[in-house]
Amino acid sequence: MFANLPGKVALITGSTSGIGLSVAKKLASQGVHIGLNGFAKPEEVTVIRREIEDQYKVKTFYHGADLKEGPQVKSMMQETSKALGSVDILVNNAGIQYIEQAVNFPEQKFNDIIAINLTAAFLTTKYALPQMLDKNWGRIINIASVHGLVASVNKCAYVAAKHGIVGLTKATALEVAKTGITINAVCPGWVMTKLIEIQIQQRADQYKISFEDAQIKLLEEKQPSVTPVSTDQLGDLITFLCSNSASQIKGSTYTMDGGWTAQ
Repeated sequence: MFANLPGKVALITGSTSGIGLSVAKKLASQGVHIGLNGFAKPEEVTVIRREIEDQYKVKTFYHGADLKEGPQVKSMMQETSKALGSVDILVNNAGIQYIEQAVNFPEQKFNDIIAINLTAAFLTTKYALPQMLDKNWGRIINIASVHGLVASVNKCAYVAAKHGIVGLTKATALEVAKTGITINAVCPGWVMTKLIEIQIQQRADQYKISFEDAQIKLLEEKQPSVTPVSTDQLGDLITFLCSNSASQIKGSTYTMDGGWTAQ
């Protein structure tokens, strides 16, 4: 365990499944109290909270804020602090995607992606920093994407938002560089989540090939390792960035992409 983490409070957006849930469990395993956010049925949230609390002996809190709505983001930050204590670790993970050529891209979809993938991260950062500055300690990790560094066709809103996350990370990190707060970004490539598993299985069914061969077909287009990143690997990286060992990592962008951006 990292000695500085037990008793800290983390808020992870989009943490009821996938990358966010894995990060929540990794931090909980370090003795960190966990603020959850995301869309899930009440009974699903209950199961997630009970599992984390029972396994890791930490406190949890859930807020179902719609991150498109600024007032709900503010409420989430305030209520999480009331329930668990001021937020020490903020992981901006929530995101949505929509694929279409720019000429046909619906304006509302574009606005929604910018709101959830970028503006919400700005707002959570804005509301978390005063408490972190009071303590002279904090960690903000923004989950960007390889699409924060390079582009793909038909993803203009997502690429714009993720490039924005990388810029937001650098600018805010510089503003607090002389303090005990660090702000960094993580840029994953293909990550093995349920969403990706479905895409791989669809290809397997379409081409009448094995799941393993379909995975290679999907990943070889971009990711030279043809091996997806695991959510556990991302969780380990983020946990390290929260440690004292990472105190001089400020405004950095970490890729975990199987070689995607090395090409």
